[in-house]
Formats: sequence, structure tokens, C-alpha cells
Amino acid sequence: MTDTAAPTLVIMAAGLGSRFGGVKQLAVVGDAGESIMDFSIRHAVEAGFADVVLIVRSEIEDDVRAHVTNVHGDDVTVRYVRQDDLGPERAKPWGTLHAVLSARSAVSAPFAVINADDFYGPRTYEVAAEWLGSIEPGQSANIAFDLGATVPPAGAVTRGICEVAGGRLVSIVETEGCERLADGRLMAGGVEVPDDTPASMNFWGFHPDSFDGFQQRWEAFFAARGEEPKAECQLPTVVGELMAEGDLTVDVLSSPETWIGITNPDDLDLVRAALRRD
Repeated sequence: MTDTAAPTLVIMAAGLGSRFGGVKQLAVVGDAGESIMDFSIRHAVEAGFADVVLIVRSEIEDDVRAHVTNVHGDDVTVRYVRQDDLGPERAKPWGTLHAVLSARSAVSAPFAVINADDFYGPRTYEVAAEWLGSIEPGQSANIAFDLGATVPPAGAVTRGICEVAGGRLVSIVETEGCERLADGRLMAGGVEVPDDTPASMNFWGFHPDSFDGFQQRWEAFFAARGEEPKAECQLPTVVGELMAEGDLTVDVLSSPETWIGITNPDDLDLVRAALRRD
């Protein structure tokens, strides 16, 4: 392994937020007016990330820029890319792989990719930064969370359960019915599972050479499904394809943090309360 440049944090913040009913990327959850992604930026910089690339869409770019400037000032280098500039134009974004590709011109160092509306906790960025510090071409990582640290106190959710062998990712299975029962047992798809079952919450680490494989997969997707108005080219799907072809290995790293996310407006009070306890 060889030392590499300080990593870049890539934040996917171009989503429509249809279930949330607004720009949830900017929803205030902190006492000083911070959104979740502001905590992510701070934690990444503190962990040794050199800069931030924010993927936005044209209609929210001005609002995002104003918000980030107000919260962070000149404390961190932030660059902006518009997912819709990559095209082709359509009402629904083309998915998370397309989003990451839109940032290609702004990324030259090893990089982590995260969701703007997910709180991953400061130690997650420390784990990612350390691993990215010695990454080589053909390597990537998924920073997974204990499933028990991602389910809400009540109600069932869908989670990407990681199958791992020898510390490497074998597959991610989208599993419905992940929930905590009243007796404390953790269930996933109707089966009791251990609390430390690894779950992917879309925190990835990549070498910049990965963009070549991403581009090839995007072109193949667009040729096959570009006429479908709601088809999406998703990052986990493409990672799985590259793994199957032997072009990519994925180390599964464990985060010691509790994941917190926003899907619906009702989640805001839970997130605010959790952040005050953090």
C-alpha cells in the first residue's frame, strides 16, 4: 500500500425529496441552523478530508450555496457540480451512479460518497479517512453500520443487509421488515438477526480510477434503459456488477456510530433530539 492525497468528501444533494415534501437537504436540525450535511462536512474536515464536492441540481443550487456559506464561511473548500448538467435532461434524476459521475471533473483524490440527508457520526469519517489514506486502484469500501443502530424505536424499515466473507462484500440484499420488537429482538425480513448484522447506509469509499468503470456502466445502462422515464442507474447496483466482473473489490468497514436519517417531515423532531444527545 502507498500513501495517497487527503481524501475528498462527495455529498449527493440533488434529490427531489418527494416523500419529504421539500428540500430536505437544507432542513434545519442543529441549534445553530445546521442541516445534517453541515454536520457531515464538519466531521469530515475534522477527520482529515481535504475538501468537499456538493452534487446539486440547478433549481436548488443558489439556496444550497447560500446555506453552506452562512454556516461554514471560508472554513472549508466546497465545490459545486450540477447533476443535471451531465444530462440527458428529464424530470426525474438518473440515479446515484449518475450523480457520482457528474462530480468526476471535480474529484482527483480518493473520495467518499454519502447522502446529504444521512447523519453518519464523526467516527465514521475517521474510519473512512484512515482507509482511504492507503487505497489503490481496484479497491473500494463500504462503511457499514450495525443494523441495530439503524432501525427506529418503532416501526419497520427496509435496509441493505451486507453479506460479507473475509472482510469483503459479497452482496447487498435490500431487506424489508427490519424492526425492533417489543421484547428487544431484532428482525430482518421475518428472521431474527444479531444487532451487529452489517447494513449499508450508502457510505462508500473509492479510488478516482473507479470513474472509468462507472462511465462504462452508465453508458451500458443508458443504451439499454435510457427511454424509460423512471429508470435509475444506482451506485450499489453498479458496484455489484463491477465486483462480479472482478474489476472491483469492496472492503466492509464497521462504523461504531448510530446512523440517523430523514425520510418524512415527522423524522425531524427525532433527528433533532438524537443530535442533542450525540
